[in-house]
Amino acid sequence: MSDPMRPPVSHQHPQTASLRSDPSRPRASLRTAVVWEVLQEALDRRVKATGRQALDVLDTGGGSGNFAVPLARLGHRVTVVDPSPNALFALERRAAEAGVADRVKGVQGDAHGLFDVAERGGYDVVLCHGVLEYVDDPAEGIRNAVAALRSEGVLSLLAAGLGGAVLARALAGHFKEAKQALQDPDGRWGQGDPVPRRFTAEQLTRLVEGAGLRVGAVHGVRVFADLVPGVLVDTEPGALEALLKLEEAAAELSAFHSVATQLHVLGETTETPET
Repeated sequence: MSDPMRPPVSHQHPQTASLRSDPSRPRASLRTAVVWEVLQEALDRRVKATGRQALDVLDTGGGSGNFAVPLARLGHRVTVVDPSPNALFALERRAAEAGVADRVKGVQGDAHGLFDVAERGGYDVVLCHGVLEYVDDPAEGIRNAVAALRSEGVLSLLAAGLGGAVLARALAGHFKEAKQALQDPDGRWGQGDPVPRRFTAEQLTRLVEGAGLRVGAVHGVRVFADLVPGVLVDTEPGALEALLKLEEAAAELSAFHSVATQLHVLGETTETPET
């Protein structure tokens, strides 16, 4: 019997298909498709479990609303916490243009002082995407995200992967930088590296479990997307869809987690009891 906490990447959810399809930004859609697939499965389970069509979602570091606005379009209420006033201004404008301004709230803050601006234990789903790379204490960041969940809730964690950076530097011919990233405690390839910290799948899993959650799924994100020449994807007929299917197939395989540009971990506060 398959584990309900380990959903495969689905290819049949119509709402997910619409979320991942963005004709104006095909490469961007490619890079987030796997996350959307997994997140949609989690949202569906929470809707079914709670009996509420509209969930309360907290998006920490949500920026201009790449996830928040599509979630609001599905009917959910989303609070975005971000330290950048410019990003929050863009979020407000984007939500208004999408007709979901009444379901999206942006507040200025960060993971360290999360409960200065967000409700403790007030959310069905918490997104922590692109946050752990920049906080001083990743364990504290995860603990705060988990503390924002209701007694039964879902955490969606997305962070930079160590292996993807090492592979990218090596393929670009920067072999010393690749080795530096591989040996550096924070996974940095040098002083010019714009990312303060990267993780392995094992490190992220330990952080999530250490905060009291059960890890339901781990997926590699952008396993191939950042390595394939853009001209090939943009000009070769059918290449984008074929690459998307390849990404989805590889995302679930642990062998590819070690070379993914990003890693997505799904955690839940409680295990669903067997009947």
